[in-house]
Amino acid sequence: MNGSMEHDDTLTSAVAELSARDPDLRAVYERLGPPPSRRESPGFASLIRILTAQQVSLASASAIWTRLNQVIEVTPQAIAGASDEDFRAAGFSRPKVRYARALADHIVSGRLDLGILPDLPDDQVRVALTAVPGIGRWTADIYLLFCLGRLDTWPGGDLAIQEALRDVKRLEARPNEKQTRLLAENWQPYRGAAAQLLWQHYRHLKFGNKSGENAVFPVTDATSP
Repeated sequence: MNGSMEHDDTLTSAVAELSARDPDLRAVYERLGPPPSRRESPGFASLIRILTAQQVSLASASAIWTRLNQVIEVTPQAIAGASDEDFRAAGFSRPKVRYARALADHIVSGRLDLGILPDLPDDQVRVALTAVPGIGRWTADIYLLFCLGRLDTWPGGDLAIQEALRDVKRLEARPNEKQTRLLAENWQPYRGAAAQLLWQHYRHLKFGNKSGENAVFPVTDATSP
């Protein structure tokens, strides 16, 4: 069994266990089924793809990623040497141009070694990634969850997670990041699996039967870096 299939099986088992623990998650699971696997290979290209997903819609992120691959080879060396015109052609904003170049520079210079991250605990992965300008807690958590397969990662600052929790838990107001962490405590060690179920719920609320279109990483209209 390869790593991707193992991850899929673990995700399915984790969601089933969460559904047995929490009746609200069980209602989502019974209505929508298990969330689709969105596991991506760890590495530079996946991090750039997550950067393109910051604070944009699903459709916009997908279009930017497609254009980027048409214009530039997504390697640290190519991104470091790309012109402003190349990035504009791909649809990058000025801040995201800076972030992409900063990430490439950190890797080319050896300040960030993505190859060692799979062997590090979550907190150390976050420290290593957030040392790069433009990479914050959200980006690091998405990389941990979808590229390193850390199923207890909890991206509580994501607005889609917060909105899904408000609906699923029938809250009067959207919870903030601290409040989501309290709500998710009982879901350990599968908080990341719960997040994927909640993202699926959010996409269904927002897009209905089209909720899976263009979806790779969980892009929302207003995620935080």
